[in-house]
Amino acid sequence: MADAPIRVAFMCVQNAGRSQMSTAFAEREREQRELADDVEILTGGTLPAGHVHEEVTEVMREEGFDFSGRTPRKISTDELESCDFVATMGCSTLELDADASQVDVRDWALDDPDGQDLDRVREIRDETKGRVQALFDEIEQRSATANIMGAVR
Repeated sequence: MADAPIRVAFMCVQNAGRSQMSTAFAEREREQRELADDVEILTGGTLPAGHVHEEVTEVMREEGFDFSGRTPRKISTDELESCDFVATMGCSTLELDADASQVDVRDWALDDPDGQDLDRVREIRDETKGRVQALFDEIEQRSATANIMGAVR
């Protein structure tokens, strides 16, 4: 892959549900695809909550994740503008500086799991997992293309 790691951010308002799920799945994808040196993952919210939503913690436990040590955090515009990809969860009014035109921002428009019944949160979790896997497929494809182009030069 490239010399500098690809930076990916998952953000929303509270950083207590969807972006936390996305981050956990991204960390798993990075490990399974052996991309630890190639992909940096950030997460945060514009107005972080005090803790990860309980229903999210419960359904992610079913997938083998322990969220007991995860805490919502604030993410800065500077951090977001330094990323290659930013996935917002459907609750963001994210506006990056015009100089950050290289940032690929995607609004995943996922429903907020807060207060939802567990079956609905599982659906949101599964949709999130699929989106993260598709993003990592794209990252791998772009990286492979960049490596081929670098080898040709």
